[in-house]
Amino acid sequence: MPLTIRGMGTAVPEQQVNQSDSMALAEFVSADSPERAALVRRIQRRTQVQNRGSVLLGDDSSEPISQRLPFYGAKSPTTAARMNEFDHHASALAINACRLALEEAELAADVITHLVTVCCTGFKAPGVDLALIDQLELDPGVQRTHVGFMGCHGALNGLRVARAFAEADANAVVLLCSVELCSLHLHYGWDPEKVVANALFADGAAALVASQALAQSKESLTLKASGSTVIPNTSSLMHWQVGDHGFAMGLSPQVPEAIAGALQPWLSSWLRDHGSDLTEIRSWALHPGGPRILQACADALALKHEHLAESRSVLEAHGNMSSATVLFILERMRHKACSGPCLALAFGPGLCAEVALFDLCNKN
Repeated sequence: MPLTIRGMGTAVPEQQVNQSDSMALAEFVSADSPERAALVRRIQRRTQVQNRGSVLLGDDSSEPISQRLPFYGAKSPTTAARMNEFDHHASALAINACRLALEEAELAADVITHLVTVCCTGFKAPGVDLALIDQLELDPGVQRTHVGFMGCHGALNGLRVARAFAEADANAVVLLCSVELCSLHLHYGWDPEKVVANALFADGAAALVASQALAQSKESLTLKASGSTVIPNTSSLMHWQVGDHGFAMGLSPQVPEAIAGALQPWLSSWLRDHGSDLTEIRSWALHPGGPRILQACADALALKHEHLAESRSVLEAHGNMSSATVLFILERMRHKACSGPCLALAFGPGLCAEVALFDLCNKN
């Protein structure tokens, strides 16, 4: 029996940064001349991110960004300082998302048999998984698996793990949680790739509860297949490295072109192997790595504007929350009049593409 999502939940920090404040912060940490400040503002506008959450923000939204975000002062914080903030904030955001997923699934926490956590923006042991067991009162014998440092497609890797558990054990009930605190890794100094990364990323958590398929509910999302590919000769185009001052994201402007060239032939072949083709896909959950990546996917796959509506909406409202983002999109699609089949697609360092094919049923 396939894996069916029974409940989903998402959470973002209470405090948000609008685009104007984001521009001001970006100028402060990256621009050392009027010309670079003007370029920073153009990059920020082109991202289409209107608001984004950060766990580091103070409560008073009327204050200037420099006072609301004292963590980023004259000197770039060390990685140790950034990981202290991860330890302080990550679990609470993850717990909020998990509670909503359990509530929607109408399941008690102690029935969870497997816990899958996903994160590429922080490390701590004991970590978020132990906090979830404690605060949600999961069974101490819950089987834990962590998917770490895989980038923006990590949640799709986590879904593959959840599916394997459910197929191996008919009684498995899996709680999957992705939590990413991207705002901990703001880069200081002028590096065009990192200036773009600063402009895109944000904080968020998403969770789901899944098990083998039961009778279809009003909103049913069932995982039929998942796949992966490494795009040849692209290893230098995207990277995520631990440095002395946070995790450094490298995002080459060649990424959209590389995706556009490889995506359609691979995806067509993969769908054919699973008895489908591109023309049969009705809904698309494309991870919004940025507007140019979304457009590259649309051009390569001949998608219509409406196919990208939910992806663009999440990017505009929340920014790129790394691995959690695709779950935000899927949650929206579950509760709207979207039809299946549904394809989720995300990219990460490698350059790698991950895909998941769902049956999506809305009985409205």
